[in-house]
Amino acid sequence: MKRKARVLIRGGGDLASGVAARLKRAGFDVLISELPHPLVVRRLVSFAEAVFSRTVQVEEITGQLAENMEEVQQILDQDKVAVLVDPDLACLEPFSPLVLVDARMRKLSPEIGMEAAPLVIGLGPGFSAGENCHAVVETMRGHLLGRVIWEGDALPNTGIPESVGGKAGERVLRAPQDGVLKNSVAIGSVVIEGDVLAYVGETAVTAPFDGILRGMMQEGLAVKTGMKIGDLDPRSNPDYARLISDKSLAIGGGVLEAILTRKNIRDKIYASD
Repeated sequence: MKRKARVLIRGGGDLASGVAARLKRAGFDVLISELPHPLVVRRLVSFAEAVFSRTVQVEEITGQLAENMEEVQQILDQDKVAVLVDPDLACLEPFSPLVLVDARMRKLSPEIGMEAAPLVIGLGPGFSAGENCHAVVETMRGHLLGRVIWEGDALPNTGIPESVGGKAGERVLRAPQDGVLKNSVAIGSVVIEGDVLAYVGETAVTAPFDGILRGMMQEGLAVKTGMKIGDLDPRSNPDYARLISDKSLAIGGGVLEAILTRKNIRDKIYASD
């Protein structure tokens, strides 16, 4: 049996997971490298959650934590997304991906560049096509969202959260102090303004408006003052907490376009069929 084309994605947050889902549905084998303690907010739609729970279901796709490269292959053979704690990419050589997608959204230049794989794709600010990656996919909401850039940079980071349902900065829940996070409300719950959603140390984090708790970081993590720890959605639909976002899917579509645009990559994909 011929091996499927392989994609390695750095980061397993919600945007990275939208990319992973689109590529998995299109027939690629997907491995996600993550941190030992991922700082992921939208955990119900993030394959990084497998680091904590070992197995996670993102829509119809199962992600499973692997302890080593042998387990990675076993998971891929079961038609799942493999997740590996490997922030330094020790898996790069043995996995030998056709495509590397840096989806960590660090907004910094990557530590490795175009030499990492036949096609290296960066998401958002920090990447420059032709310098530290082959292609950049725009991540800012608006007319350019999901577009593939083959020369130059993504739009700069504004530092201003994007508006969802008429709410922008206020929908982002931030740590009021340094401390350990303790959650009070399950993701997907309907909340009203003033409800206590979590505690950082002894300080409560309350809902700034009525809505759905779309995401909250894993309980027990140490957080810093001002860190994004949660996401409140003013659109009163609990399903949105469990569905990959339109933004993530648009970015995933851009990544898929970038892969299929390059003839040398297409030839290798079809050769693996």
